[in-house]
Amino acid sequence: MPYPSPLPAATVVARLSTDRKRAQQIGDLLAESFDAEEVAASAFEQPDGRWSLALHFRSHPDETAVRALIASTAGTAAADALVFETLAATDWVRKSLEGLTPVEAGRFVVHGAHHRASVRANQIGIQIEAALAFGTGHHGTTRGCLLALDALVRARRRKRKARGAPALRPRRERNVLDIGTGTGVLAIAAARALRRPVLASDIDPRAIAIARDNTRVNRVRAAVELIHADGLGAARFRCRAPYDLVFANILLEPLTQLATPIARLVAPNGHVVLSGLLTAQTGAALASYRARGLVLVRRIRLEGWATLVLSRVRRTRKP
Repeated sequence: MPYPSPLPAATVVARLSTDRKRAQQIGDLLAESFDAEEVAASAFEQPDGRWSLALHFRSHPDETAVRALIASTAGTAAADALVFETLAATDWVRKSLEGLTPVEAGRFVVHGAHHRASVRANQIGIQIEAALAFGTGHHGTTRGCLLALDALVRARRRKRKARGAPALRPRRERNVLDIGTGTGVLAIAAARALRRPVLASDIDPRAIAIARDNTRVNRVRAAVELIHADGLGAARFRCRAPYDLVFANILLEPLTQLATPIARLVAPNGHVVLSGLLTAQTGAALASYRARGLVLVRRIRLEGWATLVLSRVRRTRKP
């Protein structure tokens, strides 16, 4: 594996009981402020509706600096409530993933190795172990994209049945593009469900290394091509075009910046799945893509996040 777990050593964990919004804010802040190899955050809902946040540090942190950082986004009360403790020698990455239960999104189940046996025969299991890149399936944006993919596959199966065509497998896509692949979870899901080639890119070389290992674990390495790229300017994107399905689970600003190149790469009647958007940001994203000829097909809202499914409608010539 490109990023093996460190040798077992004593580690420090900081724990906090808070609400879901603050748990998410703190987790995002730590991810932006620390190297991915130095800290892993996990959050779980408690029976009383509160959220338990655990921050596992690879080496002993500056507790005063961590409290100050948390106070800047979640307030001094949350910072003061943070409890630090030293754990016995353990695998810090595995520790951060112990509580991550499998996530179901339609027929897809995102799981760790220890939950592989729980995947049913009629489900598509995706094993994700990496903790250093975005995309374990637990975030509302990733789940939204998986639900969108599941709905597209089901819709095309129904159309094939209505036409009397064999329905043993979904309509084959010509090509799939996954922008900002992270752990590769969406690229793997598309390769497994559609059985077609997928081109996946990410701006972070570490994410590409992790995604490559995940494609190997899920036995789709030959179907998924991974490239390190910022934006869509590389020639490889154009060589594989057009794409019948494009995923872009990133953020509003890069989504609007990429609206023109994405519209040029998607095939007529193809679909674009956009996510990484807060529900309040959907209007701005939609305006950018509607201006380039795409129409909204479906909107999925999960945990304050939105996933948009758009289509590039083929224009018919007037007689």
